[in-house]
Amino acid sequence: MDLCADQLFVHLPAGVIAEDVAPSFRRVFGPLPFSGGVGFNADRVLNRHVFLPRVVGRVARRSDFVHIVDHSYAHLVNAVRPGRAGVYCHDLDAFRSLLDPENEPRPQWFRRLARRTLEGLTRAAVVFHSTGEVCEQILHHGLVDPARLVHAPYGVAAEFTSISGVSVELPIPTDTPYLLHVGGNIPRKRLDVLLDTFAAVRTRMPQVRLVQVGGPWPAPLAARITRLGIGVAVTQLRGLTRHQLAELYRRAAAVLVTSESEGFGLPVIEALACGAPVVASDLTVLREVGGAAVEYCPVADLPAWIDTVTRIMHASSPVSHRLEHAARFSWTEHGRIIGSTYLRLSEGLPPRCESFS
Repeated sequence: MDLCADQLFVHLPAGVIAEDVAPSFRRVFGPLPFSGGVGFNADRVLNRHVFLPRVVGRVARRSDFVHIVDHSYAHLVNAVRPGRAGVYCHDLDAFRSLLDPENEPRPQWFRRLARRTLEGLTRAAVVFHSTGEVCEQILHHGLVDPARLVHAPYGVAAEFTSISGVSVELPIPTDTPYLLHVGGNIPRKRLDVLLDTFAAVRTRMPQVRLVQVGGPWPAPLAARITRLGIGVAVTQLRGLTRHQLAELYRRAAAVLVTSESEGFGLPVIEALACGAPVVASDLTVLREVGGAAVEYCPVADLPAWIDTVTRIMHASSPVSHRLEHAARFSWTEHGRIIGSTYLRLSEGLPPRCESFS
């Protein structure tokens, strides 16, 4: 979550001085002959669980608190004095192998590392979360005392507006209508639903295209694109600037969020802030984030997705409602909550106060 770190640095309140701790990735096994992907993965584990804790431990000795921006690094809490580290928990995906082992089987070594990380989360002085749904999941599994949980929703970066203030060059033509999806290729994003929906919509509207920002396509999805015969109309983009992504949102006929689970769903509010219509899976967390400004479809209900997307593309709706809703999400408020929480802890006060949900 580099975006969260970047925005937090910009929007921390006065009185909070922060230092970025992001050491360079050290390659030990990767350069070895014939190491391949195994060597790279070994280096990832070594950097995350050996080298980085040493760096954080040294920094912690001269700092009042250490804020861990991503829960998948929560094991770093163990390198900090008790009561001096906080963690931002975006979702519980990193711990599924422990919380739901039947549906998320993993090898023993993976589970041991996950348990080490989870133990760090449970020991944190404060755990920030993005949505009430994530909070409920944390409480359901009994991971953190409610008194140590603080709600700090994401915001919308300044680039995501309905009118661009800068000239933006896009890597694709935008003279024909396109559907847009922004997100990774992990299974819970349900890109299979995205592709099937697009293929069906295209039979009704042959000129429409699909733009996916993420990738690359896993082999089963690449094969699906070929089987559906939609390859000529599908474009995948990576490495965009925030200005370019915002321009894609602004010009999209609709933004689709087909996930079967989410911790927040940042593309929902980014798209709304750019004035784009959004169709999302009917998840509690996405309704929490998108409210009445978004159209919802049952997860993986293809007839509902096809009909809703087709209707959205043929209809016009007021942009103002989408902009007003997105304006509720502020990185300034995000930074205020996190910075003020650490100021409270420095004064010996509990992390939560009446102004924090």
